[in-house]
Amino acid sequence: MNGVTDKRRLSQGAGQRGPAEHERRDQIIRAAEQHIHAVGYRRTSVADLARAIGVSTAYIYKFFDSKRAIGEAICAMTLHGIADKLWSIAEGPGSAEVRLRLIYSALVEQGRAMYFNERQLHEITLVAVEQNWSSIGTYIDTLQQIVRRIVLDGREAGEFERKTPIDEVCGAILQTMAPFSHPVLLQVRLDNLDESAGAVARLVLRSLAP
Repeated sequence: MNGVTDKRRLSQGAGQRGPAEHERRDQIIRAAEQHIHAVGYRRTSVADLARAIGVSTAYIYKFFDSKRAIGEAICAMTLHGIADKLWSIAEGPGSAEVRLRLIYSALVEQGRAMYFNERQLHEITLVAVEQNWSSIGTYIDTLQQIVRRIVLDGREAGEFERKTPIDEVCGAILQTMAPFSHPVLLQVRLDNLDESAGAVARLVLRSLAP
């Protein structure tokens, strides 16, 4: 997978019906996102969405089999947007060390922005974690691929050690990113996020030194 996230392909998730590419489905998702942004995911029903969009409940069920399916689509788009930004860092200029530092900073920035400015989207990600939605697993897999890309670049350039198995290294780094990317952990660590992420990044980079 590269840094260009195929949102059209990835948005066809669990509980969605009909052809993968359908303008009306995209309209429903956009309208649902606006409605949920105003009132919250937990307080929204499919009937509420139908009234807000101006269609029948039955019509929505032509494209989604449940409210969860709509929530998954919105959550997936949100997470893919974050992943795109992280990929742009991973594939961008600078040494592997610099790019890895920037990944930690970007995770903090995105997490803080969602918590303070997009609370309803933060709520959806919380529900997604609680209910183990597939979009969360896909995002974690993508984040691991991003980390792997940077680590491999660092090894090739002689910046990072090469003895430790790559899967072990990437898995460990991913664990250190959890406090800055996991919606449940993030909301209990809002103080000194930048300092904490910086300290963790420095520790990780010291462990990667050849």
